[in-house]
Amino acid sequence: MSADIIFYNGQFKGVGTFDKKISAAAIKNKCFLKFGSDKEILALKDDATKLIDLKRKIIIPGLNDSHIHLIRGGLSYNMELRWDNVKSLKEALALLKEQAKRTPPPQWVRVVGGWTEFQFKEKRMPTLEEINAVSKDTPVFILHLYDRALLNQAAVRAIGYDKNTKEMPGTTIQRDKEGNPTGMLIATPNAIILYSALAKGPKLNKIDQINSTLHFMRELNRLGITSVVDAGGGFQNYPEDYEIMNQLNHENKLTVRIAYNLFTQKPGQELEDFQHWTQTTNYQEGNDYYHHNGAGEMLVFAAADFEDFLQPRPDLSSVMESQLEPIVELLAKHRWPFRLHATYEESILRALAIYEKINQAFPITQLNWFFDHAETISDQSIERVKKLGGGIAVQNRMAFQGEYFIDRYGKEKVLRTPPIKKMLENEISVGLGTDATRVSSYNPWLSLYWAVTGKTIGGTKLYDENNILSREKALELYTKGSAWFSNEQDKKGSFIEGQFADFAVLSQDFFTIAEEEIKNIYSVMTVVGGEIVHASDEFNAYNPPLPPVSPDWAPIKFYEPINSSHKKYK
Repeated sequence: MSADIIFYNGQFKGVGTFDKKISAAAIKNKCFLKFGSDKEILALKDDATKLIDLKRKIIIPGLNDSHIHLIRGGLSYNMELRWDNVKSLKEALALLKEQAKRTPPPQWVRVVGGWTEFQFKEKRMPTLEEINAVSKDTPVFILHLYDRALLNQAAVRAIGYDKNTKEMPGTTIQRDKEGNPTGMLIATPNAIILYSALAKGPKLNKIDQINSTLHFMRELNRLGITSVVDAGGGFQNYPEDYEIMNQLNHENKLTVRIAYNLFTQKPGQELEDFQHWTQTTNYQEGNDYYHHNGAGEMLVFAAADFEDFLQPRPDLSSVMESQLEPIVELLAKHRWPFRLHATYEESILRALAIYEKINQAFPITQLNWFFDHAETISDQSIERVKKLGGGIAVQNRMAFQGEYFIDRYGKEKVLRTPPIKKMLENEISVGLGTDATRVSSYNPWLSLYWAVTGKTIGGTKLYDENNILSREKALELYTKGSAWFSNEQDKKGSFIEGQFADFAVLSQDFFTIAEEEIKNIYSVMTVVGGEIVHASDEFNAYNPPLPPVSPDWAPIKFYEPINSSHKKYK
């Protein structure tokens, strides 16, 4: 059988080829046909076969983020100024000031996740005085992890907060002596105040949302991502906020494979949501590029344990069990996989008791259900997850707030937060990811850096050798491992004949470069289903066209990608 396209003169490194010298791959009908030497694979060409020289680069299976908010993030990507990898607060504020000048009313300047003060040489956050000095009239909104938002006075006015505004439970509006909001919104520990304030900002129009989503997918492709498991997210309503992605899928314009979970938005009405969705939506409905993946990460608001390590661990509501049990039972009856946001062991214990009870009547051991995060899960709970056939999606949130965890709980406890090695010893299904875009950066190489070095982005060492991964194992968890979380482990994530032809050609050799260089890796060519969806550097001639960025003031028009120098384009 002849190949549609052959990639040769490369070094294929991933599950299926780690222990082999593979330099070429033949692709047929969007899947891998055969791997081998250049001579073996070039023998499969005919007059119609396209040939691409990989120039001895390292090629890995396409990265798969097992927990990201791509659909929601795509709708706002073009509006957001990124501080990811900015080295100083001085530079960050300069970027903010420049963007405020070019942002037209009534739009805001938004910095939404992907940064922490520990990355700055000043080792501090901006002050409200500095934020207000950036702009008097253009609203400025800066989200810091899950713990606070900083707003200038123009933004305070825009969202309508004044001395009469009342706090929601578990939140704080910082006020001056007269009772007026200063612009600091604090999660204590409920983050709803941060996201509800952000939701009051203007949205892009539909044309710009399409453009924004296309550019966000291309940015993920640039970093080597070919698949994600989308975790829904707050203020991401189904089906309304999925219309853009539905349209792009219908038009065959998706460059990232997306398995999406449904996230309830209505406290007190969660069961009604899932009753409706299980009647109107079929599990895995869709295609190989875009399909339904079950329920969560929010199943019931009473189970939300906010991961703000600046605050004490919250106690879950006493009604958690009575609200969560009927939802999990409903999902088990309909054979829907489910995921649950769970940071702390205390939350996981309560959820596991429910899962074990339901499993007696409606077995869940084959459902590919999982916990998200699980930073403080115990060895005993890991064993219980294993027994129930569950998995754990792990993200590099500790790379952004590990210093806070140490301050609150101590250096000894941080050594196994989360205990990835123990999960693997118990043969738990584990997938790596980021939890981008509102806290962590969407850069997968920061997550891989954290997994293999045990360091925060500020350089603090969190783990010893007992809880860091080899580069090969970390890559496996970001490829084959993450595929389990959408029940596609037999379709993608490995260099195996018959699997989807999804891969990334790396700018540097992930397996041998100095560890600090890992954060700067990107893909010089990314392929999804045998089709090149991104190319740069020596492969730039293969780069597919992309519509110009819109609107004209979009920050991404003016600044370099997140793992580069962040200088203006020339």
